[in-house]
Amino acid sequence: MPTDCISYQNSGYFSSLINDYLDKKNNLQSLYNRFPNLENFEAQIIEKEINFNGNGNVNGNVNVNSNFNGNEKRKILVSVLKKQYAKINTSETTLNNIKLLNHTNTFTVTTGHQLNLFSGPLYFLYKIISTINLTKELKEKYPSQNFVPIYWMATEDHDFDEINYFNFKGRKFRWNAASSGPVGRLSTEGLAAFFEVFAHELDSGKNAETIKKLFQESYLAHSNLADATRYLANALFGEYGLVILDADNQDLKRTFIPYLKEELTQQTSYK
Repeated sequence: MPTDCISYQNSGYFSSLINDYLDKKNNLQSLYNRFPNLENFEAQIIEKEINFNGNGNVNGNVNVNSNFNGNEKRKILVSVLKKQYAKINTSETTLNNIKLLNHTNTFTVTTGHQLNLFSGPLYFLYKIISTINLTKELKEKYPSQNFVPIYWMATEDHDFDEINYFNFKGRKFRWNAASSGPVGRLSTEGLAAFFEVFAHELDSGKNAETIKKLFQESYLAHSNLADATRYLANALFGEYGLVILDADNQDLKRTFIPYLKEELTQQTSYK
């Protein structure tokens, strides 16, 4: 099939900073660890083994975080994910990926995005697809490791106005609701009326019925936006092994306490 491509640099959509990063300009290289090409992932894998798994000494490098119990935190993550997936139909591929997170040779490739209504912009889908594709490439390149695609839901984002709409046939469909806290906890009450307006704009064909059913099962059958978005993303990408995480969870936040303490007392990120 004939294709044509426009480079990021020629698209006009990206700043000079992003273009310079993509061009690997020398004056920016001090701002990041390593450029994400396929060959550089070998060093990234080794680094993550040292920093997370608590191996103490990997390839002659001392583990500066030897007090970090990576195995315990893997267990906590898997336990939380199993609870979050308990009420939705989960593919064997995704279930297997969740189990793989228990193993020290398993690494995640994570994308994060806001809980845009009915996926919102195409970027939501593009980021997830790119993440899934990268895990496949990494598995081919490094077969002795496992790579799990993660969609990290921005459930604690507060900017409801950025996510409460989508565009269809040149028209903006906006969900008008009051929101003042984490959007993941927001009730889906009122979306039934929204759906009636949206459904009226759809055709009566097979594809239209599929879209209607997906919206109903995602948003009208779940009481909050986090559960609705998890269902939607799982319905679209579950067969590819995507693991969806809601980090608005006490057990997960408890594991983050040491990092907060370190940042407050030592300003590590500033250094």
